[in-house]
Amino acid sequence: MKFFVDTADVKEIQELNALGLLDGVTTNPSLILKSGGKIDEVTKQICDIVEGPVSAEVTATDFDGMMKEAKVLAKIADNVCIKVPLTLDGLKACRAIRAEGRMVNVTLCFSANQALLAAKAGASFISPFIGRLDDMGFDGMEVIAEIRQVYDNYGFDTEILAASIRTPDHVKRAALIGADVATIPPATLKALVKHPLTDKGLEQFLADWAKTGQKIG
Repeated sequence: MKFFVDTADVKEIQELNALGLLDGVTTNPSLILKSGGKIDEVTKQICDIVEGPVSAEVTATDFDGMMKEAKVLAKIADNVCIKVPLTLDGLKACRAIRAEGRMVNVTLCFSANQALLAAKAGASFISPFIGRLDDMGFDGMEVIAEIRQVYDNYGFDTEILAASIRTPDHVKRAALIGADVATIPPATLKALVKHPLTDKGLEQFLADWAKTGQKIG
């Protein structure tokens, strides 16, 4: 499974990238707002840090507007992945942008039917929102499983990018189902390493080592 981090915080991205854990980054208008920077400047900084895809989202809702904004975002860096909403105009833009050789992430997906349309439009990534589905009383993981089956049935190349991840368990379950990518908030990504038995074991090892009076090197 590929790990993308879902943030526009440059310092967080630098820290996680230094660990060798990042395969890409996803941003959206809300994250850009939180960063306090301009979308072109923030996206360029991120693209300079991470070699993998960096999703930058259009804000236009009509086809012509999306295409105009996509051309601006595409000029930022070669690894920019244009993010479009799962609407009819978004799907039309997806096909047109892909025809130009640019990666496209189709976002705000909440059903297997929507994911099927995105795959037929040639999307590089489809972003089903797990947490938001759970918030509405649905099972976000069931939607991931349905998309996985549909894509496997027909050999679509579109990668399933599990989004709106809230907990480490979301990451585990998405990996078990076979999602290609998980885009994870920094705090949740860091929490994947945590386990009380790891902490307890390390504490015991260090205590026993201290009793030996030895040093390594």
